[in-house]
Amino acid sequence: MAVAVQEKTLQITKIKEHIGAIATGVDLTQPIDEATRQQLYDAAVDHVALVIRGQQFTAKQYEQAASLFGELMEDQNRMYLADGVPLVSVLSNRNKDTKGKPAKMANNATWHTDHTNQERPPKFTCLYPVALPDSGGGTSVCNMRAAYEALPAEMRARLAPMKTENTLISSARMAAANPDIVKAQKAKNAAGEKPMIQPLIRTHPDRGSKAIWFHQSKTERVIGMEPQETQDFLTELLETAIKPEFAYTHDYQLGDMLVIDNRSAMHKAGFDFDMSQHRMIYRALVRGERPE
Repeated sequence: MAVAVQEKTLQITKIKEHIGAIATGVDLTQPIDEATRQQLYDAAVDHVALVIRGQQFTAKQYEQAASLFGELMEDQNRMYLADGVPLVSVLSNRNKDTKGKPAKMANNATWHTDHTNQERPPKFTCLYPVALPDSGGGTSVCNMRAAYEALPAEMRARLAPMKTENTLISSARMAAANPDIVKAQKAKNAAGEKPMIQPLIRTHPDRGSKAIWFHQSKTERVIGMEPQETQDFLTELLETAIKPEFAYTHDYQLGDMLVIDNRSAMHKAGFDFDMSQHRMIYRALVRGERPE
């Protein structure tokens, strides 16, 4: 039997010159045709961040909606998952660590791209708010493709061949990290697990563009540098590259699905809200390619 496809009209509106678009006129709890799916995919790639407005998902429906952008993958942190939906993780200021203490979150309030310590990091990070504070708590996204292109030619030439070693947490950042992550990294070290080597500047497989690409907390070192030297270098690089015109902070409304193309973007969570209020976000990750 043929499945009826919704008759709403998809509209995509640009937010800023270098980043962001809003999609309206689509209900992702209902079937969509391939042309519409491709429009959404292309909008996420071309605009780096795509907000699909007006959605009402259960965790299972959200999993299905995120899978429109590709094969989903497990979050490497398996502690906070939606009930019965293991491919949807829960980001909440009420999460507890294994000792029952509030999980450290503010350490994630730095520019990063997700899961660089994996061979095939997620190409898309999809976020959907379930509970929101009265104000604040947005997610900022930066177009690192535009940031790279804006650098002086000699700086781009210096950065282009650089490689990074990636782990769960850099040894230079363990003191401030979530204890559970530190414990897991020490276990990996004891087992002799080697860091994942990644390019500092990666090429987008769909568009051929290049972007600055790293997760500072997961970068043990830029090859040829020591760990603390690496941290200082990456901090300086971010301060140089990230400019207001390349960045966008999305202040969530209930019903927003935010899709970030990690191959061209860095993002960071906002903790500028009343912590007595609940901020809870569903996250789904779409499996990516081996970075080159």
